[in-house]
Amino acid sequence: MSAYLKRQGCFIGRGQIRRLYKLLGIEAIYPGPKTSIAHPAHFKYPYLLRGVEIIRPNHVWSTDVTYIRLAKGFAYLMAIIDWFSRYVLDWELSISLEANFCVEALLRVLDRDTCDIFNTDQGAQFTSRDFTGVLLERGVQISMDGKGRALDNVFVERLWRSVKYECVYLREWDSVNEIRRGLKDYFQFYNDERPHQGLDFRTPREVYFGVL
Repeated sequence: MSAYLKRQGCFIGRGQIRRLYKLLGIEAIYPGPKTSIAHPAHFKYPYLLRGVEIIRPNHVWSTDVTYIRLAKGFAYLMAIIDWFSRYVLDWELSISLEANFCVEALLRVLDRDTCDIFNTDQGAQFTSRDFTGVLLERGVQISMDGKGRALDNVFVERLWRSVKYECVYLREWDSVNEIRRGLKDYFQFYNDERPHQGLDFRTPREVYFGVL
């Protein structure tokens, strides 16, 4: 946040930001429903990224599903991220955990570009033949997190933290259409304006597209 405000011409230190967060009562929220449920009949691919140096955009992409609480029920958010730049390539919402919405987002991304390795967890959406078949047809290597190892997909976990603290938890959402509009604005901000410490305070768009 300090780095973001400096880009807007407002020079404020991290310590003051922390004090303001405390004053505003910004703190951790509760865990939600389980979104990654393995299917016993689906093939599980090995994890390919241990010790691998990610050296360029489109080297590794990954995805995950998280939940968003609505006034009545839940919606489920899936996003595809480029590991090197943290750039959110695409995303989709659904009111169910069927694989269809994940496959739709994957097809849109692969129509624009491709990657060498695609990493997921072992959730039934990503181990389904519909999902893995699309990757195999495009010659993409499939990598899957070890069971119970969320840190194998650490960049998506960090994305969810940002999405929830900076967008989802700031208001009540009554409908899927409402959260869709909110997420569209947030992901544009995340990609185009929000500096990342891990990117030397550049934005994901600047790194993904090589903008100096």
